[in-house]
Amino acid sequence: MNYLSEEVATGNLSLKGFYADWARPTGSGIKFLLYAFMFVVIFPYLPGSDSKIFQGVSVFLGILFSLGSSSAISNVIAGFVITYMRPFKIGDRVKIGEITGDVIEKNLLVTRLRTIKNEEITVPNASILSGHTINFTTSSKDLGLILHTTVTIGYEVPWKKVHEMLIKAAIETDGVMKDKPPFVLQTSLDDFAIAYEINVYTDHSHKMAVIYSDLHRHIIDEFNAAGIEIMSPHFIAHRDGNMTTVPTEYLPEDYQAPATKLKMEKD
Repeated sequence: MNYLSEEVATGNLSLKGFYADWARPTGSGIKFLLYAFMFVVIFPYLPGSDSKIFQGVSVFLGILFSLGSSSAISNVIAGFVITYMRPFKIGDRVKIGEITGDVIEKNLLVTRLRTIKNEEITVPNASILSGHTINFTTSSKDLGLILHTTVTIGYEVPWKKVHEMLIKAAIETDGVMKDKPPFVLQTSLDDFAIAYEINVYTDHSHKMAVIYSDLHRHIIDEFNAAGIEIMSPHFIAHRDGNMTTVPTEYLPEDYQAPATKLKMEKD
């Protein structure tokens, strides 16, 4: 079993419909069943196996094992199910619950992830099977992973201009696929601003954080250069007597904050 599983795992032996990453877990499972079958077969031939004391001790140990290993057994069963479901493989960028990281190890008991902060997190297989898993890597090479971020811009800015600026910022971002153009969705019409969502394609799922940071930086530069305020997330500008939120290096040298407007009427 060791020889066959290693040959299949390394690709020297291929079986139709059988993936290479199934080889080692399947070999381990078959070996466990063989050992269990062997123990059942030789048990009646053990010295004293028919004595009441030996049988009582065997039952007692069996009860202790079943009570103490219930969670371990559930993790092992979940590990087999995850192996044959193939929701991820070693090296994939995944999100399990609230944890996002790269898969660095998976066995029958646990799966280990390394986050972008170099934190190694161990996740029991039973909790993976009972929840949902997001795989960012699976389709990133073929279809392209879509990254998206939202900004809210005031109603006074023409939507076509906002689209042009967001798309320009997306094109200048490193790591974005050039053969799949970015696109903008207007996701909501809020009380004081319109929500614009810029969507970009990338095939670098392991650089998501860097691409997001670069995209945000280009968006800020584009809007500041145009003198347009980003109202995100819930900022309301009162222009009377207040400075604009655009940085001073983008403003004209003679810029002055607008004066407070007062209107007086006689009765």
